[in-house]
Amino acid sequence: MNHRKIKGAFIGVLCALLIFSNGFAQSDKSKPPVYVLVHGAWHGGWCWQKVSAILRAKDAIVYTPTLSGLGEHKNTLDSNVNLDTHISDIVNFIEMEDLQDVILVGHSYGGTVIGGVADRIPERLRKLVYLDALLLENGQSALSLQPPAVQQTMVQAAAHDGGLTMPAWPAAVFGVKDTADARWVDARLTGQPFRTFSQTLTLHHPYGNHLPKIFIACTVDMLPTIVPFAEKTKKSKDWSYYELVTGHDAMITEPQKTAALFYSFAK
Repeated sequence: MNHRKIKGAFIGVLCALLIFSNGFAQSDKSKPPVYVLVHGAWHGGWCWQKVSAILRAKDAIVYTPTLSGLGEHKNTLDSNVNLDTHISDIVNFIEMEDLQDVILVGHSYGGTVIGGVADRIPERLRKLVYLDALLLENGQSALSLQPPAVQQTMVQAAAHDGGLTMPAWPAAVFGVKDTADARWVDARLTGQPFRTFSQTLTLHHPYGNHLPKIFIACTVDMLPTIVPFAEKTKKSKDWSYYELVTGHDAMITEPQKTAALFYSFAK
């Protein structure tokens, strides 16, 4: 083979490699976003049905795991279920599914869970999204953040089964006013393991573990416990702040707007 032919073959190989690598880069950029949606107290993965369907229609990959002792896992309820259990539920889920670049969403009490998850496996996460959620600092519990009167009510309510669970609040408390929606939600709410609220959160890194943090406030009839977190994040340069004009259970009351906001975070 003469030099001209060798040169031509070499250029051909280079062109093929460039085309292949460019195509690979384009396909990598077009990877669908991955969401793990963590529900709040008394709820289960079922609450995300409408939102997950909308996101999947946009080719997103969406997981809606249910925490131990709740929803379809209510049969796993025992006195050992606590906040650490729920954090491990999501850590184990993400690791077993081998998920990467996850947009991790926590609703309400779910905010306490995703804060713990970020402390353990930040390398698998892309962003943290707190939907009208509790923001626990190191050494705080979901119970300690409640107003004193609410704390007392929760402790007294848990006495019905020896401190195992707190009975579910009705859907109306979560801002679900539509009669059909409220009936659907009420039929699925289950008792919240009490120790998930009473156990304090232990963090070994700064809150959020250096991941981008987003807070979404649901501004209609805001739960008093959530108001300080909305005010804090709205003023903080460390947070991106958004609002939805709806009640606390936005995934039920405004699924289209909630899903659209979630999807915008993938950009």
